[in-house]
Amino acid sequence: MAKYNVYAIGAALLDTEVKVTEQFLNDNAIEKGVMTLVDKLRQAELIDALNKENQLQRRQSGGSACNTVVAAANFGATVFFSGRVADDDDGSHFVDDLVKAGVTFHSAPPEPGTTGKCLVMVTADAERTMNTYLGVSEKLSEKEINEEALVDSEWLYVEGYLLTDDAKTTLVKHVVEKAKSAGVKVALSLSDPLVVKNFANNFRTVIDDGIDFIFCNEEESLAFTNTECADEAYKGLTKSTKMFAVTNGSAGANVFDGRTIINVPSIPVDAFDTNGAGDMFAGALLYAFTAGYDLRWSVKLANESAARVVCKFGPRLDARDFMFIKRKFGI
Repeated sequence: MAKYNVYAIGAALLDTEVKVTEQFLNDNAIEKGVMTLVDKLRQAELIDALNKENQLQRRQSGGSACNTVVAAANFGATVFFSGRVADDDDGSHFVDDLVKAGVTFHSAPPEPGTTGKCLVMVTADAERTMNTYLGVSEKLSEKEINEEALVDSEWLYVEGYLLTDDAKTTLVKHVVEKAKSAGVKVALSLSDPLVVKNFANNFRTVIDDGIDFIFCNEEESLAFTNTECADEAYKGLTKSTKMFAVTNGSAGANVFDGRTIINVPSIPVDAFDTNGAGDMFAGALLYAFTAGYDLRWSVKLANESAARVVCKFGPRLDARDFMFIKRKFGI
């Protein structure tokens, strides 16, 4: 039996989530609804502007894959996360917060420099806008990869945000090949439609002859397959993966089990903050896979979890939320 249910690699970012107005985005020339990479100076300017607004803030360990494995851990999965942090206060905060959440972190020493940070700005319509300074996480390397833990895992989970440069793409390809050779299943999140569109070749390089599961929303599926309708996108996805899940907000999730596409309805809610919905969906689904539940049941759990997280401020649920979901689903 594998020691870990899920081994994940991703950008180790200290998330700061802030409520903002549409006017704030306009005044600061911030493109709404997407993830934009910024340099250290630009992020400092935005932090100063946000502090003047005095809006509600939350700081915690983050990054897409990090949020996913935290969710899986809260359901009961054993998880391991690899990412690069710096030897600064933010790096210490990241590691402490992650370990408290029940996630095993690699033992490589932190790097000199600045820990990456993601500013998550949420408007009244629940849309999230991210400006990210990667810091030392941009230089994720083999040093942060624990191959012993990797090959002793059931699943490898990779966030698509890593595939925005050739060096990390080469690293991820090596990790994926190592996982495949050890019989570890591989799951990939497409992460963001612009990332998929701009770095399509990197995604193809990592996927190579196919992986086990792709997580995405409908817009990401269209960008990845370069198609204009869902049916064509689904056909395109089957060329790259054995199974997939395409989320589409209130329309629910369409999931391919290797033979047919199953629609699992969403849970009707009034969304407050969509940040973390996809990460929560993936974390719940990975937990359910490793716990032996069938696909339809697993997606129902994932939909419930994502629906509850969009009703809260921040990308995670608290202990009471997880307790409620576990009781509802008999976990």
